[in-house]
Parts: sequence; C-alpha cells; structure tokens
Amino acid sequence: MSYQLIVFDWDGTLMDSTGHIVNCMQAAIAELKLPPLEDNSIKHIIGLGLNEAVMTMYPAEASPRFISTLADKYREIWLHSPHDSPLFDNAREIVQQLAEQEFLLAVATGKSRRGLDKVLQATGLGEFFHATRCADECHSKPHPQMLEELIDYFGVEKQQTLMIGDTEFDLQMAHNAGADSLAVSQGAHDIDRLQACEPKAIVADLHHVEQWLNNL
Repeated sequence: MSYQLIVFDWDGTLMDSTGHIVNCMQAAIAELKLPPLEDNSIKHIIGLGLNEAVMTMYPAEASPRFISTLADKYREIWLHSPHDSPLFDNAREIVQQLAEQEFLLAVATGKSRRGLDKVLQATGLGEFFHATRCADECHSKPHPQMLEELIDYFGVEKQQTLMIGDTEFDLQMAHNAGADSLAVSQGAHDIDRLQACEPKAIVADLHHVEQWLNNL
C-alpha cells in the first residue's frame, strides 16, 4: 500500500504525556472534591475529547454543568502547569524524515486547539504538519470526522491514509473513516485493546514505526 497522508495522534504517540495528563486530572478531581478515581480509569480515557472523557469517568454525575466544571478545572491546571512533557525518542526524527520524503503530515488529537498549538510551538514540530484537527473543532474520536476532514483537505483517497496512534479511539476512528491504522504500544492503552481494533500492525515505539514504514 502506498500511503500519501500520514496522520499522527499526539498524546501517547508523539509526546510522552500520559502521566502528566493523569496527574493534572487527579489534581482537578481533588480540587473539586469529587469521588476519587484510580489512575488507570483516567489513563483509559486519554484520546477522547475532554467533555467525552469527563462523561466516561463520571457517567452518573455527567450533567452539562458538571462536565463544564471538571473540564474547565482540568484545562486550567494543564495550561498553567510548569511541567513540559517530553517527546518520545525518535519523534522529532521520524516527523522530519517523513516531511523530507514529501509525505503529507497531519495531527488528529483529543487535545483542544489551544492545547495543541501550545505543544506544537513548544516542541518546534508545528512546521512539519500541513494540517491539524482537534477535539473542540470536530466530533471526538472514535467519530471519523477529524480524519474525514483531513482526507478531504488534502484531496487524497482514504486508502492512501495511515493513522498512527496509541489508543483504541485512534484505531476505531481510522476504521470508521475507511483508513488504515498503525498502533504504538508505548502509550495509554494496552496491547489487547489495540489488537481488538485490528490495526495493520502493533509496534513498540517510534523507532519501530520508522522501520515498519521503511519496510512497506
């Protein structure tokens, strides 16, 4: 298969931010004195839009006011956190290499536009991506809207599109859009959840992503 468009998820795929997201959500839950959650319960919602994540964590309490309150508190804590999550090893190299090979590159993320712009600027990777889509601009994953808009924007076929992500939401989005997916197991979801989505392959990290692409 000859891919033209490669779409990356951000958190847990290019950036090692899973722990930081969990910590910020735990801080928001504590400040609002909400019923406590295990870290794994928060880890498993990474990849969803923020509102959808809140609804998944607290389905019984998920009124519009509750969702807005917790989402706003998390967003406030995350945006003002002095902590910078690192890129995964080989993230910068693989993105730059693919750009030099003239692939069309994009990001589809559960982050907000403000959050994605912050990390694109902080990491210097923004220059390599031709387009990006965020959860506050589109339906949350696994709805296919983000990928469908990117496919339409670039004028490529869905069969020429590869989604690379670390969660079942990334892989399900690709399936729903009719695109292929490649799973990376270094992020938020375990291999069993990834395998159930039937990606083209599951690889351990971004070095193996590079090898897999080179072997096509």
